Amino acid sequence: MGRAGTGGAARAAAVAGPLLLLLLLLLARPPPAAAGDHKKSVVGLVSEHFSQAPQKLSSYSWYGSIRLFHFRVPADTVLLRWLLHMSWGSGTPCTDVEITVHFRYGAPPVVNPLGTSFPNDTIQQPSFQVRALLSSMLLDNTSVNVSHPAPGDWFVAAHLPPSSQKIEVQGFAPTCAYVFQPDMLVMRAMEVSILEPDAPLPQTLLSQPNYLKIFVPEYTQELLLELQGCVSSGSPGCPVRLTVGGATLPSNFQKVLTCTGPTLSCRLLLPSPPWGRWLQVTAESLAGPQVSVAFVAQAALTACRPWSMTFQRLLRNSPNQSHDTSVGQLSPGPADQGLGRSSGVGGGAFCLLSFPVMREDIDTVSVRFQPMDGISVLVRSDAPSILRLRLDTGMDSGGSLTITLRVNKTEVTGDTLIVACVNAASAFLSFNTSLNCTTAFFQGYPLSLRASSPVANLIIPYPETGSWYLSLQLLCPESPGGCEQAMVPVETNLYLAPCLNDCGPYGQCLLLRRYSYLYAGCSCKAGWRGWSCTDNSTAQTVAQQKVAALLLTLSNLMFLVPIVLSVHRAFLVEASVYFYTMFFSTFYHACDQPGEAVLCILSYDTLQYCDFLGSGVSTWVTILCMARLKTVLKHVLFLLGTLVIAMSLQLDRRGIWNTIGPCLFAFVIMAFMWVHRCRHRHQCYPTSWQRWAFCLLPGISMASVGVAIYTSMMTSDNYYYTHSIWHILLAGSAAFLLPPREEQTEPWACSQKFSCYYQICKNNQDELYTVT
Repeated sequence: MGRAGTGGAARAAAVAGPLLLLLLLLLARPPPAAAGDHKKSVVGLVSEHFSQAPQKLSSYSWYGSIRLFHFRVPADTVLLRWLLHMSWGSGTPCTDVEITVHFRYGAPPVVNPLGTSFPNDTIQQPSFQVRALLSSMLLDNTSVNVSHPAPGDWFVAAHLPPSSQKIEVQGFAPTCAYVFQPDMLVMRAMEVSILEPDAPLPQTLLSQPNYLKIFVPEYTQELLLELQGCVSSGSPGCPVRLTVGGATLPSNFQKVLTCTGPTLSCRLLLPSPPWGRWLQVTAESLAGPQVSVAFVAQAALTACRPWSMTFQRLLRNSPNQSHDTSVGQLSPGPADQGLGRSSGVGGGAFCLLSFPVMREDIDTVSVRFQPMDGISVLVRSDAPSILRLRLDTGMDSGGSLTITLRVNKTEVTGDTLIVACVNAASAFLSFNTSLNCTTAFFQGYPLSLRASSPVANLIIPYPETGSWYLSLQLLCPESPGGCEQAMVPVETNLYLAPCLNDCGPYGQCLLLRRYSYLYAGCSCKAGWRGWSCTDNSTAQTVAQQKVAALLLTLSNLMFLVPIVLSVHRAFLVEASVYFYTMFFSTFYHACDQPGEAVLCILSYDTLQYCDFLGSGVSTWVTILCMARLKTVLKHVLFLLGTLVIAMSLQLDRRGIWNTIGPCLFAFVIMAFMWVHRCRHRHQCYPTSWQRWAFCLLPGISMASVGVAIYTSMMTSDNYYYTHSIWHILLAGSAAFLLPPREEQTEPWACSQKFSCYYQICKNNQDELYTVT
């Protein structure tokens, strides 16, 4: 290994003299006035404002409940400010509520408000969150500041606290709407100096900081930042604070170097800095506003040259003879030459093995990675083996990255140990000195393989956008002289999936969208919870699922009672409607089960629509039947009401007024007919007290209790019982409220035998009277 472009002691001594003279000349200049500093800050920084449309918040029940916002922070941003606007929607005034807002760099935040468990081998990184109280007594705006943020994707997620398990009926009670809108304000530096490796860059600090950046090439092993010849005009020592790297959330690995000692130089060594990126450097003066500080910034890179295993094998195994002159200059393979010795190409050193990886896009947020040679990677003891996983398309952060390593037990003997690190932005290369998998700005995830545990798994939900690196090396802790095995093949299984194991048997993997950004989440059922529906702390057993299915389906057999009564009383249309309701309600609830006891004869959406339609039409025809209308008019109203209910359910299936509205209209018709008969007969209608006591009052009571249970007593826990009771009460009320059979008398009987049938026809006309 060699430091790129480093010179000897003679070169340093030769440079020290002119640099010191230059710094003294810089300090001799008088500092600018305060007004000049303000003008420089205004000219050197520009502000930009980004916003997105507000969204209505929901109580958290699963990841689809959150409202996600996706922003891109531009390069050279020195200050990021989030303005969080929270308000009530128009309409009914709402109560005070605490809104939780999560922030994360590079990927959507991983949140867990319910405190559920994650699958084994899953990274559980807590999110950075802010809780804001939305109250009429407090301001509805909150701000969050991030200094020197990392450029790229930033995500903001907001949600309300988890709600109770009560099932709210849409439209029956007033609902509160809480609206959330984040704004992003950035201050971007326009004057940024480029710090090149081994190129001294003189700097003078006044009251405003200086902004620098350096590009880190790929396969950089170390970056050394050094301040030389630091002098101050008004204070001893070197009052300079150096901030390196961009701030990220929830974890921030920014490096801060404070040079306050009397020495003329201070340095910062960064192992494995982010590859292929610009690294931000901010220099600030710790002296007074009228004190100038001068120094020379210098950077040095340590290069690590990779050996591409697949490329070299292709050259040796290719059947075609190549006549490229550069082939003759290639050095022999790692098996023929030690990696730590100098090769024939430029005098550098090969310090890692690079295995090219093929990326295969399978579907949305679904990618498979495979080494070009197959599925195995050769792991050596003298240098790490590196695999690069490209997750930089902008859509790869919405899934789960799964890494599985497997080794044959016969290949690993004795104290042989295979260690691996998974890192973002740059690879971990220092296995010989440390096993903590820590790079300059990222805390990696360690894995290990040995004879006793030949399989290792790692699951990263919502991986950060960019390149990820898998580093592997063979170690022998009890054999300092080296391992017996020169190389060990390790089988890899690397893939990105929308959901882990497709959310298992008790979950459904759903693809969510925020504008053009796609991400996935698991919607659990049957009481299962968690990120991948693996938390069974509140799960239902199979016996409980079967009991629930039987209750919801067999309770619909109560409709056999009104069906039989309708047929007996010659209400054939009403009987057909009740049978329709019983049939589709039974099979809808058989298909709506969350667990194993599921039976779907049609699509779920079709069964649900037919069930809702049958419930509404059953109530409609029952009330109109009680009105005792003429047969033709009654059937016309049956048809018109059914069409109106079908249309309203298509517009909003779960709106309670779609069914209550037509039913109230039918109730008005019934009440008008009953009042008219009371006035015509000069007595209450129905005239029989037995019908009031044994039919109407029990039917009305059952209907009232059923509506009360349906609207205010149903929860997710008692749904199977309360909804089954609702079925029984609805069918029972229809059976009690159906009127007696109509007496049929031919019209000619009244004309030819007026004296005999006068009383019967009079009663019949009263029952079938209508307004024309």
